[in-house]
Amino acid sequence: MQSKRGFFIFAITAGFISCSYYCKRSIHNTLIHFFTMQLRIGNGIDFHRLETGIPFWLGGIQLEHTKGAVGHSDADTLLHAICDALLGAVSLGDIGTHFPDTDMKYKGIDSKVLLRRCYNLVKEKGYWIVNIDSTVCLQEPKLKPHIPKMKEAIAATLGISRDEISIKATTTEQMGFVGREEGVMAYATVLLTKH
Repeated sequence: MQSKRGFFIFAITAGFISCSYYCKRSIHNTLIHFFTMQLRIGNGIDFHRLETGIPFWLGGIQLEHTKGAVGHSDADTLLHAICDALLGAVSLGDIGTHFPDTDMKYKGIDSKVLLRRCYNLVKEKGYWIVNIDSTVCLQEPKLKPHIPKMKEAIAATLGISRDEISIKATTTEQMGFVGREEGVMAYATVLLTKH
C-alpha cells in the first residue's frame, strides 16, 4: 500500500514538473513571438460636404439618397479615412500627398482604386492588414442595412476577409454639420503586422 501511495505521489509530482516546464516554455515562446512582432497602428479621419443631385459613394458602394458627397474623386469618405490610416501606419503621409486634388487624372476616380494603391504601398514596406475598425458619422440615410455590402466591397478591394473589417455607424443626434445633413465624417483605425 505504501509503495502504491509513493508511486502516485511520484507520478503526480513528475506530471506537475513536466507540465510546469512545458507551460513555462510555451509562455516564453509566446512572449518572444509577441515582442519580436512588428506591429503598426494608423488612424485616419475624413470629412465631405453633402449636396443634392450628386451620387453618394460610401464604403465602396453607391447609396440611394437625395444627397451625395462633394469631392475631387468620388468622395468616398470611409475609404479615404481607411487610406489615411494605412498610409499613416507606415509613415507614408496622407491621401492628399499621393493623390492630390490638383491632379486631373484623379478627377472622379473610384476610391476603391485609391484604396488598393494605398495598400500596395503598405505591402511594399512588408506590412499586411491585421484588422480595420471604422466609424461613419451620418444623419441620413441609415447605414445599418448597407454595412454588409460595404464590408464585402472593402474586403474584395483589399483581398482580406470580411471578418477583419469592422464598420460602425452613428449619428450626432441632429447636432452640428452632420446632424444638419450638411456633411459626412468617417474615422478609421488599422492594425498592421510585418511579414
